[in-house]
Amino acid sequence: MHWLIDGYNLIRRDPALASREVESLEAGRIALCRMLAQAARGSGDRFTVVFDGRGAGGSGTGAAGVSVVFSSARETADRVLGRLAAGGGAVVSNDREVRQAAKRAGAIAISADEFLARMKTAAADRMPPGADHPMAEDPPYMKEADHEPERRGPRKGNPRKLPRKAREAERALRRLNPKKD
Repeated sequence: MHWLIDGYNLIRRDPALASREVESLEAGRIALCRMLAQAARGSGDRFTVVFDGRGAGGSGTGAAGVSVVFSSARETADRVLGRLAAGGGAVVSNDREVRQAAKRAGAIAISADEFLARMKTAAADRMPPGADHPMAEDPPYMKEADHEPERRGPRKGNPRKLPRKAREAERALRRLNPKKD
């Protein structure tokens, strides 16, 4: 699976990553790349993190299994993500426009909150019993009640079955924390 990550959007949704970003933008980016590198080792997936950049933009390697792309001054990271989504995979962002562009391109759109919740679960499963985990407490946005999306008309099909896009997103998220046999 190829994951396309809205870098600053994800950093600012996680308190631990956001606190690193307060030190410097570079520290926040490094912390995110380390977190994704652990996920890449555990799942075998590839991660591409897109950040807003300046000048001509560019790309590089953030860590094993993680590529970093900086948008140019003429283009936002959101547009780069939309363009990369045409190649398939899963796009992680809380930005509604980015997620809609991903869906139009045929990619799986996953919210940053869902992604971080799954990463938290996967990290907790990797920790030795009794160890304090740095993401042990739920961040404030995870404590809010989940809101059902507004429906635009009667649904067709099996009412107990999730919509196709929701099933695709769940399969993608499950890759981050496969069940142990």
